[in-house]
Amino acid sequence: MLEHGGRLLAAAQRYGIAPEDWLDLSTGVAPHAYPVPPIPPAVWQRLPEDEDGLAELACRYYGARQALPLPGSQAGIQLLPRLKAPGIAAMLEPSYEEYAGAWSAAGHSVQRCSAEELPKAAGAADAVVIGNPNNPAGQRFSRRTLLDLARQLEARGGWLIVDEAFADAEEKSESLADAAGSAAAANVVVLRSLGKFFGLAGARVGFALAADAILAPLAEAIGPWAVAHPSRHAARAALADGAWQAAQRARLQRAGARLHGLLAAAGLGESSGTALFRYLARDDARQLHEFFARQGILLRHFAQPAAVRVGLPACEADWQRLAAAIGQWRI
Repeated sequence: MLEHGGRLLAAAQRYGIAPEDWLDLSTGVAPHAYPVPPIPPAVWQRLPEDEDGLAELACRYYGARQALPLPGSQAGIQLLPRLKAPGIAAMLEPSYEEYAGAWSAAGHSVQRCSAEELPKAAGAADAVVIGNPNNPAGQRFSRRTLLDLARQLEARGGWLIVDEAFADAEEKSESLADAAGSAAAANVVVLRSLGKFFGLAGARVGFALAADAILAPLAEAIGPWAVAHPSRHAARAALADGAWQAAQRARLQRAGARLHGLLAAAGLGESSGTALFRYLARDDARQLHEFFARQGILLRHFAQPAAVRVGLPACEADWQRLAAAIGQWRI
């Protein structure tokens, strides 16, 4: 199992600080979650049904042709490599480590490359897996760039898998959600998640947007009742609430700009990232992570390349706590 952010109980045990005393900035999950309405008792008593309108709501929200609900986009990340004969899978370095782990485990040869090397790598690849925005460094790729990659891959029967887990607070015009599965992009799979923007990581709800030729075997691999009924209930409400989505988008953009400014003003260096996190590449990343952890502030540490990722505080008191810790680091 790979290491991920959010392992608060393990951190509490390691540093001897009670879980409730931590400020967890390690996950990139929005600190303000969608207020899920009360769950009727029947939702707990009945198995989920595909005809509940969830897929249709997802298509409307993402602008997609068709959507397959997943038990978190992680399920798509793990299962898609098993649906393709072993070949070469190209992906960015650094990127979400589960990509390489899943494709390697399914017998594929993983080729890591920089953003500049990606077009050349795609010429020899059977699949390209890319986050847009990329996690953890936050690089963005234009719609035109990605569609060019898709056309290049199509000549070899290859897939372009675009993980848009952090895309909800971005410009919608750069998403490939509306193109996935079209005649011009039949080899494109877009993965989306309710965990980050909606703050519903615990619900484990995601979607695969693609053509039937990809979604049908993926649905078979996942099996029946993959997304729990209460999770589907929460997801339907969240996807239908346009007013909350607009307010959340504005709130996250303000908070992301504030975090960027705070880190820059403190002299920690130029950061990259999204509205939900900032990424700092630093040689002393381990020491920085350790310093904050001993004060009960959990950041996400990356060993190679050395970096930390910082998520958003939830309230003014948490912002002040983070600023105070940064001030102490500089002393």
